[in-house]
Amino acid sequence: MDYYGSQMSRLIEQLSSLPGIGGKSAQRLAFHIIHMPKEQVEQLAQTITEARENVRYCSVCCTLTDQEVCPICSNPARDKKTIMVVETTRDLAAYEKTGKYEGVYHVLHGAISPMLGVGPGDIRLKELMQRLQGEVNEVIIATNSSLEGETTAMYISKLIKPTGIKVSRIASGVPVGGDLEYIDEVTLLRALEGRVEL
Repeated sequence: MDYYGSQMSRLIEQLSSLPGIGGKSAQRLAFHIIHMPKEQVEQLAQTITEARENVRYCSVCCTLTDQEVCPICSNPARDKKTIMVVETTRDLAAYEKTGKYEGVYHVLHGAISPMLGVGPGDIRLKELMQRLQGEVNEVIIATNSSLEGETTAMYISKLIKPTGIKVSRIASGVPVGGDLEYIDEVTLLRALEGRVEL
């Protein structure tokens, strides 16, 4: 049933089509937008349009950027011989927030998932292999611990091993602050296998 009229309903419908935004959140956002000053709404709309027109893939690491080469790849202080492979630009941002990683990245934009029809040719593996023609000492595989992430990690490892480049996988296991009784067996086993000496 249409409570607000077609304009408001269309706005709510468009907002609810965004990932992670349900009907109630879309309604809340729509009301917020309607009550914003007109200049702010125009600025928001313009920012969205400009981002969609100007954001593209970095020609080196395939992350999203509005430049030919992203700020990380163009930073001379970064260690170009160490490449961390991540599934999404959001994963890259999460590692950057730690402030501890000094290498560069490669963003796959997905993971291998035969169930969903996503094969090796559907993610940015070809670009990764091209980068390995240069001087690279280590590839750190930082895909998710999901079935798709593990499948992708194993596939990449098998591709890279013959080149002689060191391939490592991020550790996985018990999260900080997690209660052991609530953690699944696979995670506990990984934590045990990845233990370090104190």
